[in-house]
Amino acid sequence: MRRPHDWGHACPHPECARFKLMNTGNVSAISTSMTKSGQRRIFRCRDGATAFSETRDTVFFDLRTPEEKVIMALKMLLVGVDLTGIAFVLGVTEETTLEWLARAAAQARQIHDSLLRELPVTQVQRDERWNFIRRQHASADGDGESLPEAADGRQWVWISFAPEYRLMLTAVVGPRTLETAQEVIEATAAIVRGVPAVCSDGFTGYVAALIAVYHTITIFPRTGTPGRPQDPRSAPHPALVDGQLVNETRPGRLVTLSTRILAGAEHLTVRGLSVRTALIERLHLTLRQALAPLARKTYSFCKAREQMRRRVLFFQAFDNMARPPQSLRTQLPMRERRRMGAIRPRWRERTPAMAAGLTDHLWTFRELLTAKFEPLDSQSIRG
Repeated sequence: MRRPHDWGHACPHPECARFKLMNTGNVSAISTSMTKSGQRRIFRCRDGATAFSETRDTVFFDLRTPEEKVIMALKMLLVGVDLTGIAFVLGVTEETTLEWLARAAAQARQIHDSLLRELPVTQVQRDERWNFIRRQHASADGDGESLPEAADGRQWVWISFAPEYRLMLTAVVGPRTLETAQEVIEATAAIVRGVPAVCSDGFTGYVAALIAVYHTITIFPRTGTPGRPQDPRSAPHPALVDGQLVNETRPGRLVTLSTRILAGAEHLTVRGLSVRTALIERLHLTLRQALAPLARKTYSFCKAREQMRRRVLFFQAFDNMARPPQSLRTQLPMRERRRMGAIRPRWRERTPAMAAGLTDHLWTFRELLTAKFEPLDSQSIRG
């Protein structure tokens, strides 16, 4: 029989002294219960003397729909099926599917905040791709974007990507403005250790946003002479590397492709890196194939920015934790290969999270929706 601390659940009641603390020996299984969404194990906290279900604080908590149907709907959202198709196949309303998506996005945010911290990343690729929100034909400014406060028009999906791990670092949905670029860079800097080399396209807003986040301030001492003292001076961080891959296109064709180094050319050479954005460009194609609202010339575009943010956030967690790309797999040694009938496995599948050392196994889809974490302040104290 398992010991209590092996269950991996925490007391969900704020009155308990071990509120949301995991593996402390205060939680034990006492029974099972059959619900409309499946069988559930019931736990009890020894300190709080309260009982709770294993699905408490997960996507499946207090649902009347079978668990398999919820998983099927969320999987269909990740393979290019629109809401109308999901409603027709599974016999659920679009509003119900969106409510499940909201829960899954909240779970994805918790995974992101709990695991993506202090990552040893040496290079970051950034890029953005447009998509429509609410309507396809909207009033736009000269650059083709709606204002940030507008309720319709063209919006962009901004991605930060670690090519060495194939890991999606941040995903932001918003207009193509300096403010959004700075939001993306600040979110990336919060989870990346040090100052990585940055590769992006020719969007000019990246330069000012990078310097706003990665910079040094020089304070000049008073000289004792008459006159106003010299103001502090801000300069780019000495380790900052900013390279851009600029392409000039005409309708349907690439005309020129040029590279320019805006900061840290010597550091780029020392690190043995080059300015490339091919992997994040391929990731954008994966996004367009996986999410129905991002497909070109489609009627299934999102009617609100928040719905688009939830889809992208959920895909980020799925892509990082439960989707092993072929480029990350490693060959099994001969002694580890086991015969399974006529099949002899040759490869060990790895997800981006496994490559980055965030987890040691490939997550199942149910684990993606039910994983629990301690609060960040508790993780810092116990770590």
